[in-house]
Order: sequence, then C-alpha cells, then structure tokens
Amino acid sequence: MSYILMRIFESSPNRYDKGIDILTLGKMSGVYNRVIEHIKKDYQVLDIGCGTGRLALQAALKGAKVKGIDINSQMLDIARKRCKELDLLEKVDFVEMGVAELNSESDNSFDIVMSTLCFSELSDFEIDYALIEISRILKQDGLLVIADENKSNKTIKRIINFSVKLPLIIITYLISQTTTKAVKQLEKRVEEKGLKLISIKKTFLENFIEIIAQKEGSTNE
Repeated sequence: MSYILMRIFESSPNRYDKGIDILTLGKMSGVYNRVIEHIKKDYQVLDIGCGTGRLALQAALKGAKVKGIDINSQMLDIARKRCKELDLLEKVDFVEMGVAELNSESDNSFDIVMSTLCFSELSDFEIDYALIEISRILKQDGLLVIADENKSNKTIKRIINFSVKLPLIIITYLISQTTTKAVKQLEKRVEEKGLKLISIKKTFLENFIEIIAQKEGSTNE
C-alpha cells in the first residue's frame, strides 16, 4: 500500500532504498531475492526502472551482464557510484532511458527482463507497449520477472486497499503532485503479449503481485 510514496523518495535518491525498506517492512528485500534466483552466470539481463541499481548490481554479482535503465538521472548517478565501488563496471551499464526507447534494443537479446515497482508508474499505453517490446527482445526461453502494485479484481479488497491508502495518496500528491497507480490485470496483459505465465504470487489483499512469464513457444526448464 505504501508504494505510492515512491515518488517522494525518488526526489531524494540518497534515501530511496532505506525509505522503501521501511515503508514495505523489508518486503522488497525478499522480492529482490526471489527475482535474483532466476539469474545465472553470463545471462544477458535488462532491468527496467533500475533506480539506484540495487537489483541490477545483485544480478551482476551472480555473473550476469546487466543493462539497467531509468529516467531518473540522480538515481542513476547513485547506481553508477555503487557499481564502481563494487568493481562491476565491466558487468553493468546504467543508461538514462525510458520504456519508449525499448525499440532500440535488438530482437532476442536478453535472457531475463526484470522490473520492480516500475509498471505502476506507467500509463496503460506505456505498459502495453513495454510488454510488446519485452516479448520481442527476450531470447527463446527468456523470462520476464515483474514485481509491482496490483489492482485486485475483488471489490471488497479494492475498498480495503483504497481506505488504507487514501491518506498516503493525499500526502504524496501534496508533496510531489504525482502518485503511482496499481496495475489492473497485469498477468492477463502479459499473456496477451505472447508470454507464457509460469507463476503468479499475490499478497493476501492482492495489492502486490509477482509474475514470472516465459517467451511463448518455449518450454519451461
């Protein structure tokens, strides 16, 4: 429910990771660990909305070659600094770009495309466009791993979530004039773009979702 405050922390990049950990009661650390489970040595990995590079650098430490993209230049500055400190400059490339520029990536070029808390910042058009491009740039058997805010199909759960989130929505808007938006039917939209759903994990209130999908026509390992 607290992911709407991401915008505030994005305006203070040095506090972003700590703030997200506090707001999610450490939940994101577990999410990152589950994402990283799918990374293997020498994989080509794309991290969409990489932020301060936390997930991208973990992937590189497992031996992957990683490209991290984000539109926030301050976040990327922190990511590059961390990359240098970990001596991973040959393993990670952080680039300032958004999903609209995914068309610059070559077909069948990534083993894994991963994204955490990014799709909820995109418009519906951007989400659909990003999923089409992801399907194109994934290699055969390649995986898409997403973790993000989810809009439940169940009315009662949506009401509970909104009731809890409302004060946070107001505070966030007053401070930053922006907010994030839970993604509706993300698993269906992923499947419609030619990707085979492998696993779906949701919280009890269905306000957060983790999806693993594979390029259609491939076989699950």
